[in-house]
Amino acid sequence: MVEMRENEAEVIRTLQSHSGNCSFDELLGTTKQSDAAVTRALTALQESRLIRVTETDQVLLRLTEEGLDYAKRGLPERRIVQAVLELGGEATLEQAAKHANVPSNLMSVALGWMKSSRWCEVSSQFQKIVLRAAGIPDKTDVERTLELLSSKPELSLEEVPQDLRQMVEVLKRRQLLTSKRQRRRYIELTSQGWKALEQGITVPSEVSDLTPELIASQRWKSVSFRKYNIAAPVTPTWPGKKQPYRQFLDKLKARLVSLGFKEMTGPSVELMFFNCDALFMPQDHPAREIHDIYFVKTDRQGDLGEYRHFVDPVAQTHENGWKTGSTGWGHRYSRDEALKLILRSQGTALSARTLVSKDLQIPGKYFSIVRCFRPDQVDRTHLTEFNQVEGIVVGADLSLRDLLGVLERFAVDIAGADKVRFRPDYFPFTEPSVELQAYKEGYGWLEFGGSGIFRPELTLPLGIQVPVIAWGIGVDRLYMMRTGIDDIRMLFAQDLDWIRKQKVL
Repeated sequence: MVEMRENEAEVIRTLQSHSGNCSFDELLGTTKQSDAAVTRALTALQESRLIRVTETDQVLLRLTEEGLDYAKRGLPERRIVQAVLELGGEATLEQAAKHANVPSNLMSVALGWMKSSRWCEVSSQFQKIVLRAAGIPDKTDVERTLELLSSKPELSLEEVPQDLRQMVEVLKRRQLLTSKRQRRRYIELTSQGWKALEQGITVPSEVSDLTPELIASQRWKSVSFRKYNIAAPVTPTWPGKKQPYRQFLDKLKARLVSLGFKEMTGPSVELMFFNCDALFMPQDHPAREIHDIYFVKTDRQGDLGEYRHFVDPVAQTHENGWKTGSTGWGHRYSRDEALKLILRSQGTALSARTLVSKDLQIPGKYFSIVRCFRPDQVDRTHLTEFNQVEGIVVGADLSLRDLLGVLERFAVDIAGADKVRFRPDYFPFTEPSVELQAYKEGYGWLEFGGSGIFRPELTLPLGIQVPVIAWGIGVDRLYMMRTGIDDIRMLFAQDLDWIRKQKVL
């Protein structure tokens, strides 16, 4: 007879009922014991060479709700092409999307994929995108992969044919698919384990708790106490903590405050006036089109009543340069355009609001960490929304040297960069303009954002008579460099395993 503890005996007998070989999950589902109890039993049985435990890594794939919808109804780009054909072979993007019941927020994404797949001829007429389609496209590898993955709630990567593996990454970039790496354990009875079962198993009477009754009656002297293996693994516990990226942003904010910066605040739904006009961006600038800005779907206009005395100087600066010494943009300024409501596309909008604030202090240092929104094709380096660190310093005698010093300190002290370099750039609202790039060993060079000195065409109409140095940095990429992450989507992922393993900064 072979002696073993009760939980070990139950585990080895359960393993026998599975013909001596099963996964940890199957074993756990069959026994009535907890995860921790089964784990301790396996450790003891493995040490006694009664079982053999092996581990394998497996990537499991699951379609998102959006992915399941596309598998059922078709990708938005295919539905739009089908709509163009039903409308006679030519239609505007808006007409085709409406006919295909494709939401407006997916139009830019669908347009990008139609262009790359060459499913339609794309042209522009009267600020409208016109699509021309010749026929129904063949089913793509992406669609075949989507169809395969929709056949089961969860599929392992090994079950995906080799010629479609690359499409898995495409679906992940489009956020139609999630994947998780799962380590699976398999348990197998050894020849010694089978021999122990043949000989028979007995469970000795053991005491696991030293109770007051045992002590008072002195029975503790005669009972057999269970021995504990303090090296045996136990179920991991995860204490509560902040989401890693949220924690980084909070520490960044505290760092900037400690350097004497005051925080700027403003609405996410912004007026075109502050997002573009006040920044001396011409009203016909490409960055103000539907491909680069999310417009709020409403017939209402914003209100500039509180800031009406700034509108005329800004309008005149756009038209003829006003008192700035510039010739302006030479077009007629539209106040209706200025009142349009959009989702903030750049943090610099908060800088414009701060410069017209009655609470502005000169000299002064200001910062913001805000969420910005731009239509974009989602991939490992781009999202449709991103965080931006915006900063301005207002004061007499400021120069480009002051700006470069602030940027270098930011990249080295906060991002942990090994080297920093600056390159000339162009922005409508700064002159000179500088692009900040930082290098980290093992990660390479990364573009952080733009900076420069605000032009007189921006500052003078807003009543500012002194230099203003400004910068806007993609803080998402800054965090990626600091932590070695190479996919921006991980910052906002709901992967609990990844979140739990991130170190507290």
